[in-house]
Amino acid sequence: MIQLTRMNRTPVVVNADLIEFLEATPDTIVSLTTGKRLVVLETVAEIVAMVIAYRRACQEVGATTESEILKKKELAGRSRITI
Repeated sequence: MIQLTRMNRTPVVVNADLIEFLEATPDTIVSLTTGKRLVVLETVAEIVAMVIAYRRACQEVGATTESEILKKKELAGRSRITI
């Protein structure tokens, strides 16, 4: 999920996997696979960077092994951080 800003400055969270294409006309239009279209303040380049960062984060979580999870839980127990 990525957070974008509508033209009226209200935030909207979008499922990055549903983005079909982006248009810069001069406003940025996000077209979703559902047929919906959003006009947002962010540029095409900013949205692309957000989607790349989101997908990288998803891959990192998916690539975590069981031993890494146990190690993180052990470290979290020491520092009082909940995972």
